[in-house]
Amino acid sequence: MAITYKDMVDAANKLVPAISAAEAAELVKSANALIVDVRDGTEVAATGKIKGAVAIPRGSLESRADPTSGNYIAALQYDRPIVLHCAGGGRAALAGKTLIDMGYKNVRNLGGFKDWVAAGGEVEK
Repeated sequence: MAITYKDMVDAANKLVPAISAAEAAELVKSANALIVDVRDGTEVAATGKIKGAVAIPRGSLESRADPTSGNYIAALQYDRPIVLHCAGGGRAALAGKTLIDMGYKNVRNLGGFKDWVAAGGEVEK
């Protein structure tokens, strides 16, 4: 039987711990965690992004996270805590699993951008 999107997200959620906006903010403050927004550019343009976050569309993640790629983003470090988010949490979970598969060790899922905003988190346009 074919695997579904829901199956994939459920499997990813078992590997990538979910954290709250408050926990994410504390991880940024205490451990220099990097927040990565995996929404596409039109979503980020429409709403802004978490202050200090790096925007990497989900479809570009692998090339941006691979140090051997010409598209690598140096802020992504294997030993640096990474907090992912998207609009609702599904893409962030899948992105987290991808990073774990690529050797990243400390990856978390914040869920949706709306969760950050609802908690009063800072946003930049």
